[in-house]
Parts: sequence; C-alpha cells; structure tokens
Amino acid sequence: MGKLQRIFIANRGEIAVRIIHACQDTGRTAIVGYAEPDADALFVRLADEAYALGAAETADTYLNIDAMVSAAVRAHADAVHPGYGFLAENADFAQAVIDAGLVWVGPKPETIRVLGPKVAARRIAAEVGAPMAPGTTQPVQDAAEVVEFAREHGLPIAIKAVYGGGGRGLKVVHEAGEVAAAFESATHEAEVAFGNGDCFVERFLARPRHVEVQVLGDQFGTVLAVGTRDCSLQRRNQKLIEEAPAPFLAAETVRELERAAVAICSRAHYESAGTVEFLVDDGTMSFMEVNTRIQVEHPVTEAVTGVDLVAAQLAIAEGAPVEAVPGLESGVTPEPRGHAMEFRINAEDPSLGFVPFPGVVESLQVPTGPGIRFDSGVAAGDSISSRYDSMIAKLIVKAPTRAECLRRAERALAELHIHGVPTVVPFDKAVLESADFGAAADWKADDGVANANFRVYTRWIEEELLPNLPAETLEDWRRAGEQAMGERSGEAAPVESWVEVDGKRVTLGLPSSFASMMAFGAGMAHAGGRAPATGASGADSDLLAALLGGIARGGSPEMTHDGAVQDGTLVTAELGGTVVRWLADDGDPVREGDPIVVLEAMKMEREALAPATGTLHITVSVGEQVDYGAALGTIS
Repeated sequence: MGKLQRIFIANRGEIAVRIIHACQDTGRTAIVGYAEPDADALFVRLADEAYALGAAETADTYLNIDAMVSAAVRAHADAVHPGYGFLAENADFAQAVIDAGLVWVGPKPETIRVLGPKVAARRIAAEVGAPMAPGTTQPVQDAAEVVEFAREHGLPIAIKAVYGGGGRGLKVVHEAGEVAAAFESATHEAEVAFGNGDCFVERFLARPRHVEVQVLGDQFGTVLAVGTRDCSLQRRNQKLIEEAPAPFLAAETVRELERAAVAICSRAHYESAGTVEFLVDDGTMSFMEVNTRIQVEHPVTEAVTGVDLVAAQLAIAEGAPVEAVPGLESGVTPEPRGHAMEFRINAEDPSLGFVPFPGVVESLQVPTGPGIRFDSGVAAGDSISSRYDSMIAKLIVKAPTRAECLRRAERALAELHIHGVPTVVPFDKAVLESADFGAAADWKADDGVANANFRVYTRWIEEELLPNLPAETLEDWRRAGEQAMGERSGEAAPVESWVEVDGKRVTLGLPSSFASMMAFGAGMAHAGGRAPATGASGADSDLLAALLGGIARGGSPEMTHDGAVQDGTLVTAELGGTVVRWLADDGDPVREGDPIVVLEAMKMEREALAPATGTLHITVSVGEQVDYGAALGTIS
C-alpha cells in the first residue's frame, strides 16, 4: 500500500487536534468534518480542510455513520482516523469506511466486534489464561438477573455497559435494594453515550488500582506491549490523572499484565494501537476490557518511550510492521525512560462536586519549560458546549524521576491559568499535596517494588481525599471557581469569522456591532455564563456535601422555568444540561436529601437531591435543556 496522504478525522476537540498534528508532522493532509456548534472550533481552524456536516446534534453528526462516511468521500480522503469516543469503537462504522473504499486507521471490524463488547472480550481473556474476577459472559437482561448474580457472588458488584468507556454506563451496587435503580441508570446512560444499552455484571474489587497496558499490533501478526500506565486517580469512574510507567508494581506483576495483554490481542488478530485494562488489588489481577482505539492518556506512554503512537497508527494502516515504528525497532517492550503524568483539564467546578460547566474560555495561559506538553482542544475565545465531554485539554509533564515529575507538575499547574470557566486545576493541586499520592516519590521505574505508602485506588478521591480535605482547601476551591468565571468584559472585540469554499476556509473580519445583528453561523454563539453559586459560600459542611452529594440546591421562591411564581423552596440546577427523568411525580411527597431528578450534561448523568421536605411541584419536563441555576420545580 502506498502512503495515505489525505486523512479524514472523524472526531472533534483535543483528539482531533492531536491527529491533525500527527498528520502534518508526517506530511499528510488533515481533513475534518464538523457539527454546527463546532464551526469555529480550534480543530476546525487548524485542519487543512474542513467540511460542514450540516447539523447540530451529535446523533446527526459525530455519531452518524452515513454523515461521516459521506463527508470523507466528499473530501476525497484516503483514510479515516476515528480518534477516541463517538464512533471510534463502532465496528459498523469501520466496515462502512472500508466499504466506501477508504482505509480504516484502527483494528479490523471483526476485531472490534470480538474485543469491543466487554463480555466477548472476557471470553477471549479466559481462553488465554488472563487473570479475571467473576462476571457474566453475556449481557444481563433485567435487574432480576443482576440480583441473582449478587446472591451467588456477593456484593459489591459493578454493572457495566458492554460498549462502555470513560465511566459512562458503569454503576457500583453495595446494597441489594439499589440494584433496580442502578440497572436502569446504567442502561440508560449506556444508550445515550454509546447507542447501545446492553450491560454485564462482575464482582467489584474493594480497593483496586487501575493499571493498563498499551499495545501495538500490525498486519503480520505481531503484537507488542509498549508499556504500562496507572489510571487510578478517578472520580465517578472517570480518569483525572494518569502516569507512566505504573509505579510501585512488582516486576512479576508487570510481566504478567504485559503477557496477558499481548495474548488477548494476539488471539483477536489485533492491528493498530489499543489498550488492555486491568484492576490490581494487593497482587490480585483482574482483566477489565480492551479499548480498540487510541487512548486519552496515550501521551504519557509517548513521553517515556519516545514512540509517537498516532504516527504509528498511520504507518501500520499503510502496512508497516511494528518493528518499523521508530522506538520499537528491537521488537521488544521498550524500557521506560523517566516518568510522566497527565492531568485532564476538565471544565468542571470541584467545589460543586465536579459539576461540568459550559461557557467561554476568555483567556488561556499555558505553562512552558522542559518536559511540558499541553494538548488542547480550545484556545482563548472558544466556546465549550454542553453537548460534549467536559475535557478541554491535557497537561503532560515528564521528568527523569517520579519525584522530579511531581515537582515539575506543581510548577506547571501553578503557571496554568484558564479564565472564563472553572476547571479541575485546584483539585489537581490538592492531589499533588497528598502524602498518599506522593508516597516514596524517589521511586524509579526499575525499582519494581510495591510501596505500602502509595494508597491510591480507583475510589480514593471519594473515600479518602475529599472527606479529609481541610476547610481552607474547600474554600480555596470555591474562590478559584468564582475567580475563573471572572467579570464579563463590556465592549466586544472585533469578530473574525469565515466562509467555506470546497473545504478551504477564508477568514472575514467584521465589526462586533455588525456581527451581533446577524446569525452568522453556529460558531458565533457562545454558551452563557454561570449564575452565582447559591449556597456555595455557606458552611464548610455544605461545600463538602456538594463535593460528595447532589447537584441541586434550594433557594427562595422566584420566577420558575415557565414564568410562573411558586411558593416554597426552589429546586435549581447546578449544571447546564438535559432533564433525563424525574424520580418523583408532580405532587408527590419528598424528603430533604432524596434523589428527585436526573440531569445529563457532557455525557454524564447526575442526580439532583431534594433541598427540603414537602410536596414536589415540577415545572420542567423530561427532555428539556436547562441552564445553570434554572428552576426545575419547587417543594412546598
């Protein structure tokens, strides 16, 4: 096969920018398709060519196979790179790309079909002798089947989306009475995020670390482990901080994880980049899943191995063997050089329980210096939509040792300033100050030893860090969120917009007064700001409750969503998103603290709690979009 010259990127945001860079670094043309809200997004501006997908909703654009393939064909692309998320692990999409005469940059459709569904991957893992906790090998049909599994294997259990990832469609059940609600929530969340609500069940390990192995496979049957990563720093089962190599693992544990990962992927005839994920708990290892795509945290592996994983994907898609990938010429797993950490920069307010916040990035100051990499999907002036994931950028830090990496990360986070939306940066700083995370910081990759002082596990944030935060830290987070939002400027700057001609963009400059009178494309519409955080300046206990609990607060009676005024305690939304379902009916009695409504924003469901005891009066219907601070109803 000759060189793949024209690459269509079937994705958006930060990963689209990353693939654009890889294409341009290797002398290829980077082409993107974009939804209307992304018309002026950074990835669209950086691409060599950009084609409108002709719609606004995700289901009609980034999740629409026909729209994506048609755009790639219209652009005369040679190949399609799916990135991560959206259709990246959709075998039907991969097949549609191939059927259109294009090259799919990823594993073959049949490989995705046997490894993408988690229950099928578990069967292959069992065949090759990979370590694994008890679990179902077929999707469960209803809550009763989940209850039966719990009776046989005990609690806690995890209900997981068959096609899931990023914590979406995953619910942990500790009590038998929670099964029905957890099953309903997991299946609904999976359906919304992945277009398939199938779920399976497995025994939930008590305090596991999340350790994964990066692999690369080629068309000649070679699969190579490229290194390990630790991704245990999670909240709501979504990763926040990752590092490579995975620290404090015995050498024999690393060897077994890498052996199992290669065996699983070899059995499935794996090509391209992929990740095999495991749970590790006091030496007990359990296979979780295979991600048949490039991973969000791939930069930390790149940092310690020198392997450009996206460029490797493109080369393998052209027919190159793994041994031809720079850094892998020896055909063996490369020894890590130094230590790297990645901090996902999410548009979320940690003082309000990591509530996602759409808005406008008014200014952005990026850290610099040795060992610093900043992969961003936004620039100053860009909008962050509630339609998409809350991650807007990634800060990657590399240093010769873990101790130096921790110090460099502290400096880099101190230099990073994002104005316009709250971010998780204050939380990241608190993690670095924790003795649990920074334990034995002089550890080196070749030590190959466990460390009892490194106490981080997948629920460490919820169970250890947040409940023990000093009151002043909580107050610092609250102030940081307010300062990030800042004051809105008065006079708008001149507006730059554009027109598209055959995939080429021509920039136009317009006075702001003129542009404001026109509906000049979806890219001109910025998400609104944030109302004052009702109750956020109260007692420290209220702040901690926000961190660990619900997302709705009570307020004084005021104008409701439909313009009517109601007596009683107002139920307001502390995130902008969609009302997914009410957990109580209009007129029902509710008690303070009861979950009463589920909101969905940036691909994640959150429950809102009743702020008072009384009778619920609903003013917002299921399916409606609500802004931060909007009235959802009252309790009288």
